[in-house]
Amino acid sequence: MARLLLGVSGGIAAYKALEAARLAVRGGHSVRVLQTPASERFVGRASFEAITGAPVLGDEFEPDPARGSFPGDPLPERAPISHLALVERAEVYLIAPATANTLAKLAGGHADNLLLAAALAARCPVVVAPAMNNHMYANPATQANVATLSERGIVVLPPGEGELASHGEHGTGRLPEPADLLAACEALVGAGRAAGAVGSLAGLHVLVTAGGTREPIDSVRFLGNRSSGRMGLALAARAAARGAQVTLIAANVELAAPPGIRTLAVGTAAELLAACRSEFPAADVLLMAAAVADFRPVAPVAEKIKKGRGVPPAIELGATTDVLASLAAERRPGQLLVGFAAEHGSGAVAHGRGKLVEKGVDVVVVNDISRSDIGFGSEANEVTIVAADGEREVSRRGKQEVADAVLDEIERLLGQREAIGGSARTRAGSAARV
Repeated sequence: MARLLLGVSGGIAAYKALEAARLAVRGGHSVRVLQTPASERFVGRASFEAITGAPVLGDEFEPDPARGSFPGDPLPERAPISHLALVERAEVYLIAPATANTLAKLAGGHADNLLLAAALAARCPVVVAPAMNNHMYANPATQANVATLSERGIVVLPPGEGELASHGEHGTGRLPEPADLLAACEALVGAGRAAGAVGSLAGLHVLVTAGGTREPIDSVRFLGNRSSGRMGLALAARAAARGAQVTLIAANVELAAPPGIRTLAVGTAAELLAACRSEFPAADVLLMAAAVADFRPVAPVAEKIKKGRGVPPAIELGATTDVLASLAAERRPGQLLVGFAAEHGSGAVAHGRGKLVEKGVDVVVVNDISRSDIGFGSEANEVTIVAADGEREVSRRGKQEVADAVLDEIERLLGQREAIGGSARTRAGSAARV
């Protein structure tokens, strides 16, 4: 699908780069790897070569047995200059982990190793993922280097917060998870391809909602839910990777949105509805992955409710507007709508099929939130995709892969509509209300 160049510098988080490479290859991408000498102290070349099926390079002067080609490409007749050929053919260059030393050298325009030289020669998007001790990351010098790289158009993926390599250390400096690294790269590739009308969803505008709404009780408290937004972000990233123009409406999502995707932030169900009504008319496909509150406090208080004498206040609740049903009622011919149903325990699929008709949508994606190993906050999910003509079980897998399964279903339905005379490239076909 895409040619991904992965640069690995010398941090303990290099082991995560192995998983990122594995996920990329599993996703159908061609991957080549550049390593600094220091990175080989943490992960050897043989590990990356086994995963990618291609030789790893670490020095500007060593010959490349693949002559600058990516897996699946024909072998060039002449041996090129290694640091120019690989990054010239790459569609995105990811440097992960990017150590403090590597960030400093990138900001200074240094080229004293193959990884850095390739970055200077890159014409494709360059993504860096810093990973280091929290004090090193917070140092003003490092922050200045990160700012410099961002100003130059390099995409910097902020590190996460949590346990660090040093015993007992906790703070900001963790390398983003491999799936998030890949999603960022795929979004950039997708955005580039969309500009050139390349990809299976090229020419379509996809509107995605993610996260969970919060309905205020007072100035401090709110009614909310456990949705992290991971599923919606995965859908946005994978749709962009297929060439779609993507707009993401994110409700209280703390995770970084995929680079290159237009993102609107909202808080409450009412704000989500307003944003969707503004964006929906231009959309060909709606992926309603956000968890929207069913109820809200009727009279939220502008100040903090005091505990007083321990008597809890009575909170009167009122129903929120059903965002998906409202949009379905306003849909124009050709729009395809996908809802998501978080159900608990037995009968989940039956409930999902009921919502298919009740809300007037084309697809409902059902997941069982009674299980702790999937769904809210988890990296994985297991769903049933319910359409008018049948159901498809998607076994437990990463949310990026679940997103691909959902998009495959969308492409199937779009293909059916094209077969009866519609055009998926213009207005998604002639959709009939389910």
